[in-house]
Amino acid sequence: MTVTNKPGSDEGEGPHLPPPPSVSQSRDQLAELTVSRPASMRDYDRDRFPHWSEQERGCTTRELVLRRDGVDVTVGDDCYPTNGRWYSVYDERWFSDPSDVDIDHMVPLANAWRSGANRWSDDRREAFANDLKRGQLIAVSAASNRAKGDQDPSQWRPANTEVWCDYARWWIEVKHHYELTVTESERSALREMLKRC
Repeated sequence: MTVTNKPGSDEGEGPHLPPPPSVSQSRDQLAELTVSRPASMRDYDRDRFPHWSEQERGCTTRELVLRRDGVDVTVGDDCYPTNGRWYSVYDERWFSDPSDVDIDHMVPLANAWRSGANRWSDDRREAFANDLKRGQLIAVSAASNRAKGDQDPSQWRPANTEVWCDYARWWIEVKHHYELTVTESERSALREMLKRC
């Protein structure tokens, strides 16, 4: 079941989340991922993944995701939303204050580091942390984002089970594009989540 752009019926049209690949494409991509044990966290630092970089017209990545994922969003001269509503698909909650919304990295930065990003250049890590083309960035509740932390789908999944199909496809898409590895338990969890589709 796909829940992209599907908030509560009384809340308006809904957010415009990036569409995930098809289920068959996701299954093919998952089969192509390399299974490996996690690399060491030695030398990891979030600053090695410069995020919320300046994008178009001086707007930061965070500001653009808030505009993309919100409903009835208005912005000021500085690109920051002054009004709008945001639906967190992870836990089915609505917010009207953008400061209550986190931008989740679908594949967390620390997970990426353990999966191969420790060997990247800082420029590639910056591209990964600010990727608007794939399902790598999504506006969600701060509580759900912080509960997730750097855990993979074998360790944490959204409370909203209806988003599991999309979640798995976004996760696989990002790992596949950036040629990141998965653990055996992570791959098993993703296969299970795809059964929700």
